Amino acid sequence: MEYSSVLVTFPVGCAKDVCRSAIENKLAACANIFGTESIYHWNGEIQEELETAALFKIKTDDFQKFYEFIRSVHPYKVPCIVRYDIAEGHPPYLDWIKESTDRS
Repeated sequence: MEYSSVLVTFPVGCAKDVCRSAIENKLAACANIFGTESIYHWNGEIQEELETAALFKIKTDDFQKFYEFIRSVHPYKVPCIVRYDIAEGHPPYLDWIKESTDRS
């Protein structure tokens, strides 16, 4: 079984509810939430904004369902949803991701 981390950024005040819902629906085992400042191009201008980022741990096979869920609840027109393979990890932690996202 393969595992991934997924980085998603949100407007301030929105991430916690989305993270909780993803975990309740067993689309993610956990989410680390942290404040961040973003600088980016948008509509031809450079923007600076405070945001909240979440780093989700998921089974790679669940990414499409996770992605569809995030798109359905995310307020941004073009949200950051980026998946990173977990190449290696502490085996008991990886087992915990598997157990925490088992929907059978």
